[in-house]
Amino acid sequence: MAINFTTSNFQEVVLNSDKPVLVDFWAEWCGPCKMIGPLIEELSTEMDGQAVIGKLNVDENPDVAATYGIRSIPTLLIFKGGEIVDKIVGAVPKASIAQKITAQL
Repeated sequence: MAINFTTSNFQEVVLNSDKPVLVDFWAEWCGPCKMIGPLIEELSTEMDGQAVIGKLNVDENPDVAATYGIRSIPTLLIFKGGEIVDKIVGAVPKASIAQKITAQL
């Protein structure tokens, strides 16, 4: 199951992770976010143990979204070693997301 990232756990779970981390910046009212939500859940199960995958609600955690300059959602950021190594903006196919995560393993 995808992790629910928040302001309080972001440093520990995302920035300090020894595995690649995919963060899905989303909001409840966002149609495209709802389209890729199930894909994020599937990937979190399929890549369990290889990568950390989760979601961050931009309405509930605006400070994190502002820190990373999130202007449109869904935006997917891939972190490795606490740094952004890849970015996807908009709803894309599951295979595209998986490919970008796998490239960081």
